[in-house]
Amino acid sequence: QVQLVESGGGSVQAGGSLTLACTAPRSPRYSFSGVSVGWFRQAPGKEREGVASIRGNGSIAYSASVLGRFTIARDKNTIYLQANSLKPEDTAMYFCAAGLSGRSLEWGDPNFFRYWGQGTQVTVSS
Repeated sequence: QVQLVESGGGSVQAGGSLTLACTAPRSPRYSFSGVSVGWFRQAPGKEREGVASIRGNGSIAYSASVLGRFTIARDKNTIYLQANSLKPEDTAMYFCAAGLSGRSLEWGDPNFFRYWGQGTQVTVSS
């Protein structure tokens, strides 16, 4: 079992930026290179939604709500989410995910990914 840990959340004003990061500190031999990874978010009372993903072949996808404002990237040890031009509606708990579960073919479906972090809170004030 690979445990993921997110960092970088916080409180910002609208228009601000945050950089989120995700690592697997208890699994130092686990590499994010070549595996599917993603970022999700969940606001109170709402379902968890896919924000961005990088497939194992390197293809990148974004949800329509963050396209042009967020950027996902990865290296061997870390998954990143650069969030710019933040809006109050971006307020949510943000989760990183990695590895395929085999239960879904859609990256935006939480069932697509096998390993998850506990989340980091992002709060955007107007």
